[in-house]
Amino acid sequence: MASKKQPAPSAKAAKSVDDRRGNGDELQQMAGGSHPALTTNQGIPIPDNQNSLRPSPRGPTLLEDFILREKITHFDHERIPERIVHARGSAAHGYFELTKSLNKYTTAKILTEVGVKTPLFTRFSTVAGGAGSVDTPRDVRGFAVKFYTKEGNWDLVGNDIPVFFIQDAMKFPDLVHAVKMEPDRAFPQAASAHDTFWDFISLTPESMHTILWAMSDRGIPRSLRMIEGFGIHSFRLLDAKGRSTFVKFHWRPKLGLQSTVWDEALKLQAADNDFHRRDLFEAIQRGDFPEWEFAVQLFTEADAAKFPFDHLDATKLIPEELVPLTVIGRMVLNRWPDNFFAETEQAAYCPANIVPGIDFSNDPLLQGRLFSYLDTQLIRLGGPNFHQLPINAPKCPFANQQRDGHMQMQVPKGRVNYEPSSLDPSSARATPAGFPSFAEPTDDGAKGRIRAESFADHYSQPRQFYRSQTKPEQAHIASALVFELSKVETLHVREAVVGHLRHIDEDLAQRVANGLGLAALPPAPPTAVPAKDLPPSPPLQIIGKMKDTLKGRVVGILIDDGSDAATIKALRKAAEAAGAAVKIVAPKVGGAKLSDGKQKSADGQLAGTPSTVFDAVAVVLSADAGKKLSKEAAAIDFVRDAFGHLKAIAADAGAQAVLKAGGVGKDAGVVDATDTAGFIKAAKTRHWAREPKLRTLA
Repeated sequence: MASKKQPAPSAKAAKSVDDRRGNGDELQQMAGGSHPALTTNQGIPIPDNQNSLRPSPRGPTLLEDFILREKITHFDHERIPERIVHARGSAAHGYFELTKSLNKYTTAKILTEVGVKTPLFTRFSTVAGGAGSVDTPRDVRGFAVKFYTKEGNWDLVGNDIPVFFIQDAMKFPDLVHAVKMEPDRAFPQAASAHDTFWDFISLTPESMHTILWAMSDRGIPRSLRMIEGFGIHSFRLLDAKGRSTFVKFHWRPKLGLQSTVWDEALKLQAADNDFHRRDLFEAIQRGDFPEWEFAVQLFTEADAAKFPFDHLDATKLIPEELVPLTVIGRMVLNRWPDNFFAETEQAAYCPANIVPGIDFSNDPLLQGRLFSYLDTQLIRLGGPNFHQLPINAPKCPFANQQRDGHMQMQVPKGRVNYEPSSLDPSSARATPAGFPSFAEPTDDGAKGRIRAESFADHYSQPRQFYRSQTKPEQAHIASALVFELSKVETLHVREAVVGHLRHIDEDLAQRVANGLGLAALPPAPPTAVPAKDLPPSPPLQIIGKMKDTLKGRVVGILIDDGSDAATIKALRKAAEAAGAAVKIVAPKVGGAKLSDGKQKSADGQLAGTPSTVFDAVAVVLSADAGKKLSKEAAAIDFVRDAFGHLKAIAADAGAQAVLKAGGVGKDAGVVDATDTAGFIKAAKTRHWAREPKLRTLA
């Protein structure tokens, strides 16, 4: 929360600080001449290479001092190379373009120079699974962007969910240990539906907000191109006078949000383990470049003091109704990596990599991440010189006295590898124009292992999230909880989680209890702060935010010998005009001979290209082909799954036999294949009214 106001330091006090830092002019004269700016390995200029960052002249050194930690950890690892495997991810090159300047709030050039295109590299990843796991399990997705700015690399390392499971980095190893494979049996892989995870959750009520997000449709996205991204934490923007404004960063996909349904997500794991990676690759290859708006929430210390929550608590978000989003730029991904290992696998992100004009807040989860990520990269990439790999190297000059270490790829010259020195007039020195840290006033509170009382409300925002969802989305959350907890063998863990749900919404708890077959609702655990009824926030939905568009989507057309060529042509033309890609599916990969006598090549074979990989499907068959395929399991599943996954289906007369065999009924989403306008309209959405008729939801 906002700190107490403190008087500005006097000129005398400021001078004493300068004295403690040493006389920079004198050092420069000793060395005999001008020097290039001393920088970090990310190219960020260093203002003071004599003193570490501390809250007061005699206070402790702060963990957030990324300049100190980079310097020390590089030295510590100069002789100790190690490496480990890292999680599954997909990435692409692109650029960021600023459209609205924030020069009122920050000196960061990337946020003040409108129209400049800054190169970047963005990596998406699942959290729980290893590098060899599949793309589509229920999971949080990482959303990490490396900006190669003029002032050094800026890594905005976030997720597709705006909140996190824990409030303090002290608990991060426990969270990850709990969600990973159980250590005595090494399963399940890439799944949270097991005892150790839910045992941890049942004993960690602060996690309930993120649990609601993960169990919602956000946990099973349709495409990496259709997810939001969040910086999660509050950061600071600093203006030229050192004044601070808090900021939260948001990415919003131009294609809108889109999810799968649970049965579809399960079948995608069988249909295509690389579904999200392939989708991203193919979109870029066909020139359908993924794009996101970049938006910020800006607020002051005074604003923060009025919030009904603590913005430094990473398990909380700031509703858009409270602080609206301001769109300031866009990100476009337009180039796939040339080599997956060299770029995507070796890309190293760290939230401590920021540029002048941006600074950290006191969020205790962020403070721990500032240390953890660098330490992880040192092990994963084998040593302290990972910043020299091309994918990680800044595109601006950098210079310092860090030397040697595993995989040193540069050849530093001269006898001076320390600072200050008087032997080399060209050696790098700290510069007064280096990275400024916010001069945050401090109170007189005692140092200790303590959590702020303002972090104690664990249920109000989960309640707000759940009650902001549409009816289908609420049913999906309840059903996801039932599925996950049904995999938990330990009864008291299942009961404990349902008890927490009672603080969020009594109806939700009852639906989950009924789905688990509990005889009665378990008691709700005691809580330090009772849940409050916050106003619903429609931006928290997916269904309510879906765009009425086919742009970026993929339509599949199932054909066979004798299929009507004119109908196929009309469907393709209409779908492509609406912005969709079209793929032809046939029983044989060689395609089929159409009614006009011409051979039509196929993009996929029916048995290996199910309807789960498409956003909408059309089935165009002759009467003979329809009769034949009505006895073919792959064709029956093609239409049955499309119907069950609430997708639009266009079918001609010959396809009716297959639809009948698949149990496809009539509704607004099932149209005649000759009605191209009707099909395009139906294909732009999921048909949620169909769902209660097809499956039992909690």
